[in-house]
Amino acid sequence: MHTVLLVVHLMIAAALVGVVLLQKSEGGALGIGGGGGGFLTGRGQANLLTRVTAGLALAFFTTSILLSILGRPVAPSGSVLDKVTTPAPASSTATPPTTTAPASDAASPSATAPATPGAPTDAPAQPRGGILDKLQ
Repeated sequence: MHTVLLVVHLMIAAALVGVVLLQKSEGGALGIGGGGGGFLTGRGQANLLTRVTAGLALAFFTTSILLSILGRPVAPSGSVLDKVTTPAPASSTATPPTTTAPASDAASPSATAPATPGAPTDAPAQPRGGILDKLQ
């Protein structure tokens, strides 16, 4: 349905361009488009081309609106605020957690070696709940 409507829309657009180019120029426009005998003459040409242009313009707007409706992504119902989770309030009396080294790390040479200046001692905690965590 979407493809058929898109093809019809493109054909209407091409026909609309052609009909507009067939019309007699009203302004100077560097001397092109006016004068001389033509496909149709006089008053009949203006009425026919004006009506065809109006019909094609109406069809163009209609297919444009239909294409925008069909191309709209389907959104789940509900409010955005329903999806927001509020974090638990942090207590002001809470103390930061302390980490203790496991017994197996005490015997390793890296645990007894002095820290190198400028080297981080602990890796920062990684945020949880990202897209990579959902894939695992």
